[in-house]
Amino acid sequence: MTTTAERVAPSDPGISPVPESRRVLNAFDLAVLWGDLGIGLLVLVTGALLVPALGLGVALIAIVVGSVLGVGLLALVGAAGARHGVPTMVLFRPVLGVRGSWIASALNVVQLVGWVAVEFWAMSYVAALVSERVFGVAARPLWLIVVATLCIALALWGPVGVTKVWLERFSAWVILAISVVVTVLVFRDGLPHVAASGGFPNFGQALDLVIAMPISWLPLVADYTRFARGSKSAFSGTFVGYLIANIWLYALGALLVLDAGATPDPRGIALGILAIAGGSLAGILFLVGLLAGESDEAFANLYSTAVSIQNVWPGATVRRLVIIIGAVGAVLAAGLTMTTYEAFLFFIGSVFVPLFGILAADHFVVRRGALDTAGLYRDGGRYWFSGGFRLSALVPWIAGFLVFHLVDPSPLGWLIDLVSKVIGAPLGERIAWLPGAIPSFIVAFLVTLGSSRIDTRPAVEARP
Repeated sequence: MTTTAERVAPSDPGISPVPESRRVLNAFDLAVLWGDLGIGLLVLVTGALLVPALGLGVALIAIVVGSVLGVGLLALVGAAGARHGVPTMVLFRPVLGVRGSWIASALNVVQLVGWVAVEFWAMSYVAALVSERVFGVAARPLWLIVVATLCIALALWGPVGVTKVWLERFSAWVILAISVVVTVLVFRDGLPHVAASGGFPNFGQALDLVIAMPISWLPLVADYTRFARGSKSAFSGTFVGYLIANIWLYALGALLVLDAGATPDPRGIALGILAIAGGSLAGILFLVGLLAGESDEAFANLYSTAVSIQNVWPGATVRRLVIIIGAVGAVLAAGLTMTTYEAFLFFIGSVFVPLFGILAADHFVVRRGALDTAGLYRDGGRYWFSGGFRLSALVPWIAGFLVFHLVDPSPLGWLIDLVSKVIGAPLGERIAWLPGAIPSFIVAFLVTLGSSRIDTRPAVEARP
């Protein structure tokens, strides 16, 4: 019989299917994990970007609609990973080919290293603010090293240990309590009434910003749900936990701007929290707790970067990869800016939304959820296609990417210029409610269904 100590041990299955004995996370565990991952400083920052341009009412509509769409897809992919016990990048082997999945892995490594840097950047700024208030010295470089070390340690611990021990016994409840108190303080004087000012973002762009956060977790969701007891637990836990957190924290970020005069950046959000707490010791403690909660997001990005690299290089160890990635993220964090963060959010959406449109069509519709698990790891097998690549999958991926940027190329200046030369004003400017993510997903989904009819390999596999 597997002991509790063995279940939370830091040993890792790599990219192999997780044995039944180690699939120990139930719906509650996953709700805690994804609820905690959905509560963080950067979610507050992104929510703050929505106002005052939209006004509170329209911003809340964008938050709810975008959250349901993004989190629904997140939970579906999580359930697929739980059913087969494999990480997300391995799920792409039947979609892109065994070697074709390396393309998705490489892009995922780029975005996850970016997220590691963003998390370290945000955490170090808040830690420096707290240090300045308490000790009179900011010492941000020192705090950058401290937060990087903490997050690396959590990533080395692994998903089961972090969920069962760190989150369920401490971190998740601290961050939940802080979020409740900050929300109560924001509502203390009633809802703010601020007219929409217009400008960036319009409603469509706001939807893209909201969808971007759950979409950013799509390439790694199955890295954690593969430890679930079943696909139903994975879907329900992921959906409920992340949906509540995403709506709550996006809305709270918008309210902090309107009520406390916060600015949409990590330092501005931290100052807003201090302002509503009256600059007191309680405000300082809130920020310290928020830092503890933010460490979980960085842990997940570090761990999943290692898993994505293992999809290409199975012999690499998680321990070595996590340490290297953490060091690279810390270096990048030293030079990050808020403008870079906004561009980063839009770019990852435009890359991964159509990619998961392909996965949704191929896995859930064409293959009806069936996989030859052994074939996922076999060169020359049924998922080898042409030299390890399924070239037909590139067509819907490119099509979806182009559609996304024809609708909304912002805030990438060079792309705005290119789109303007091709079609004039981007479609998102002509139709303010139109986001780039939804048509991008639909186009990739439909083109995949069409191309599956002419694929040289059978699309529907016999259930193992």
